[in-house]
Amino acid sequence: MTDIANERTLVLIPARMASTRLPGKPLADIAGLPMIVQVATRAREADVGRIIVAVDHQDTYDAVEAAGFEVLMTRGDHQSGSDRIFEAVQKADPEGKIDVVVNVQGDLPTIEPESVRAALRPLENSSVDIATLTVEISDEHEKTNPNVVKVVGSPLSPTRLRALYFTRATAPYGPGPLYHHIGLYAYRRKALERFVSLGPSALEKRESLEQLRALEAGMRIDVEIVDSVPLGVDTPADLEKARAILSSRSS
Repeated sequence: MTDIANERTLVLIPARMASTRLPGKPLADIAGLPMIVQVATRAREADVGRIIVAVDHQDTYDAVEAAGFEVLMTRGDHQSGSDRIFEAVQKADPEGKIDVVVNVQGDLPTIEPESVRAALRPLENSSVDIATLTVEISDEHEKTNPNVVKVVGSPLSPTRLRALYFTRATAPYGPGPLYHHIGLYAYRRKALERFVSLGPSALEKRESLEQLRALEAGMRIDVEIVDSVPLGVDTPADLEKARAILSSRSS
């Protein structure tokens, strides 16, 4: 997969400037770099292919360009990150040479490069449309927390599930592990194109989980099990945690 990934894989990092809880989030300083540049740096360390940051604001564009990363301006009215990355892939690769698109969220500055690589592994199976990540839940509180999205899946191996459902509820019932979904996706390009062409589905709207649209449409999502949940930066407290983590890595 590695050679194919480097030639035919595009890593897209969507960055939206508007944030109610953390205004100007992509440009927040973390260990001397804007957060969005830290995310792009983690993606570069993963070494899986071309990297593009998809932005909606000139200040973010300038910061990414100044750091030496490829950047594209996208529309400001997208409803989701998947819509933004689809616009970006169309602009970046109009000839259709890219086969796989990895969506790394722009608020994951501490993501492990190995996690980005892990997201590609399920696509080694040609029947998989979309791949994503999960971690076994160890904190009892997370099992009942609706903000922790759970993957309900059929085990394929010790490190992989076939997704049957995603939910904010505590599921599945009974003894056994529960899994915390990580919102990092690798799409086959055709699957991404189909996904964004579909309207929001009934269960997607009910659970407020976009990935259910794909399952309801009969698309296959396989999930790689990794060791840790990356810190998503949504609040000032999260930002301080990210600063502490990356400052300790650089010291």
